[in-house]
Amino acid sequence: MTKSVFEFGTNGLPPPHSDGRLDAPAFHRNHDAIWQAIEPFLHEKSGAVLEIGSGTGQHVMTYAGRSPRLTWWPSDMTASHLASIAAWRAASGLANLRAPQHIDLMEADWRWTGGADAKLAAILCCNVIHISPWRVTENLFSGASRQLGDGGHLLLYGPYKRDGVHTAPSNAAFDASLRARNPDWGVRDLADVTALAQRHGMTLAKIVEMPANNLVLAFEQH
Repeated sequence: MTKSVFEFGTNGLPPPHSDGRLDAPAFHRNHDAIWQAIEPFLHEKSGAVLEIGSGTGQHVMTYAGRSPRLTWWPSDMTASHLASIAAWRAASGLANLRAPQHIDLMEADWRWTGGADAKLAAILCCNVIHISPWRVTENLFSGASRQLGDGGHLLLYGPYKRDGVHTAPSNAAFDASLRARNPDWGVRDLADVTALAQRHGMTLAKIVEMPANNLVLAFEQH
C-alpha cells in the first residue's frame, strides 16, 4: 500500500507513552460514533474480526473491550503503527485482542494469519481507501470475498462522493488536497465502491450517516 498521508508520531513530538503507544486525536472524536454504527452488525456474531489499517491501535483495543465474544485481529503496514498496536494491546490485557500482523493491500493475495481455513465474521477498515490507489480497494474486496464467511460484513468508514458529487465543500477540499499529494488517491464514489462489491458477491446492506460528512458502509457477503 502507498504510504498514508499521515503517519502517527511523525509530528516532531515524542510519543505520549514511553512504551511506544501513539495517540490519534481522531480516535477521541470518532470512536464512539463508529462503534454505534458498526455494533449492530457485530452484536450477534462470534468468531474473528480483522481490522485493516489499525493505525495507533486505539480503535481496535476499544472495540475488543466492548465485544468479548469476538476475537479482534489488528493489522497495519507501518512499523511504528505495528509497535503502537502491540503496546496498546499489552497495556489493555484483553484476552480477545490478538497481536498485530503486517498486511499490505497492494498485494492481491493478502491473507490474515488467524487460521488456515477459518472464515472471518467481519472486516473493519477505516480511513484507508481514499489515501491509497484504487488497486488497494480492489484488493480489499477480493480478499474480503475470499476470507469472510457467509453473512459476514465488510465495514468501511470514511468520506465518499455520491453520484460524482461531494457531500460537503470540506470533502471537496480534502479530495483536492489528496490528489495534489498523489493523483492515485482521492475520495471514492459510492457507486464505484458498490459496483466493485457486487462483482465480488457482496451487497450494500446499509449506509450510516456519520459526523464530519463521513459514512459507514456495511457490505454483506453471500
